[in-house]
Amino acid sequence: MKQKTITLPRLNRLSPTMESTALKLMEEAGELAQAIGKFRGLNGEVTKKEDEQVVRMIVQELLDVAQTAVSMMFVLEEQYQVDIERAVERHLEKLVRKGYLTVTPTAASEE
Repeated sequence: MKQKTITLPRLNRLSPTMESTALKLMEEAGELAQAIGKFRGLNGEVTKKEDEQVVRMIVQELLDVAQTAVSMMFVLEEQYQVDIERAVERHLEKLVRKGYLTVTPTAASEE
């Protein structure tokens, strides 16, 4: 199974709530959509940026989305005692059940 793993920190000097983090997540997702729209010319404006520059913007916005999602995980762990590791296990099990992820015998033996 091919994986992409990133590790992002708990941010300092913030007191996020579930609600404030959810709103921030939507804001960041909107900025990601806007960057993709610029790349694809979907927003009606003619972009003067090179594709490489726009792709860099997309990556930056994607990482902002990921950081905010990780921040929400910290909120859920710290304020609601959610076991994120167990939640990830259940998520992967769901992906297998739905057929989005297949576990090969080799991948299973590597665990």
